[in-house]
Amino acid sequence: MSAPYFIEILARNGDVIQRHQIQTLPVRIGRAYDNDVILDDAHIAAHHAIIELDSEAQLCARDTGSLNGIILGGKRQSTIALNGNTVIRIGHTSIRIRDTSFTVAPEAPDRTRHTWEGFVPGTIGTFLIALFAIYSTWQTDTKPLQAISYVQAIAYILGGGLVWSGLWAIANRLFAQHPRFGRHLFIFGAGITALTLLELGLSVIAYAFSLDWLSRYIVHLYIMAACTMLFFHLLTIKPHHPKRLAGVSVLLMLLSSSLILMSNEQKLGRLSGEAFMSVLLPPAIRISPDHSTDELMQNVSAMKAKLDIERTKKVKDDGSDSEDD
Repeated sequence: MSAPYFIEILARNGDVIQRHQIQTLPVRIGRAYDNDVILDDAHIAAHHAIIELDSEAQLCARDTGSLNGIILGGKRQSTIALNGNTVIRIGHTSIRIRDTSFTVAPEAPDRTRHTWEGFVPGTIGTFLIALFAIYSTWQTDTKPLQAISYVQAIAYILGGGLVWSGLWAIANRLFAQHPRFGRHLFIFGAGITALTLLELGLSVIAYAFSLDWLSRYIVHLYIMAACTMLFFHLLTIKPHHPKRLAGVSVLLMLLSSSLILMSNEQKLGRLSGEAFMSVLLPPAIRISPDHSTDELMQNVSAMKAKLDIERTKKVKDDGSDSEDD
């Protein structure tokens, strides 16, 4: 290493908070005002450490007898050899020393869509949230039309979307310097809209072709939608790692679905949450032919025989338990 030297104060995520340029060695670090680098950290001594060259002309950090010492990799050391990537902790402050000959990483590709943020995506997201609130209220409304119920639904769901997007914007500000609130609001609105359209489409297909398993496992669609939204929220914060974030989202989706399937099997004795199709739509939508009454009665008879066997087995098991008592 050769002068000038740059002492960098790092955040927990590795970002540089401050950078001090030093022309000559040694460099004294501490809280006292006669140091070359002053760190406002209550866990740092007045004269905590010195950056200097060792006997082999290699840059090193030396503890000057402080209470908390110099930490590298979780271990306290009196003297630590330094290179451009060595990060040491002094008190609660992480620092790194580099010189002008340090080779920086290649320029990272800019995958952030700077044109898709701010007012436009935020407005579209708000509009999609309002449409979802109106549709969900209309779908479940059995009373005469009352505008106040739709206004309340829009207010509640939009409020939830604003809180959700606000939390992601805070995370975006902490880890990527820009909040991008409008984009996070758009992701939320687009997510619930896509979920509504998918649910409606699958319900129509299930009813039209008698594919009852589509409606009985609809909860996994919610999980897929939530994990997809999570992926795009994370991608907005860290656009340079799409494959890694996609893997995390898929893993979370599989884990959540597996837990629900195991819970249903344990509690209900079946993998699905519902025992039958709960979707009822106009008969004109049906494409699959209707089942005859004779076929229905045959299914009922088969079901009755199965239940009789299970009931007989249960009575015998209860009788055996009584005799043992």
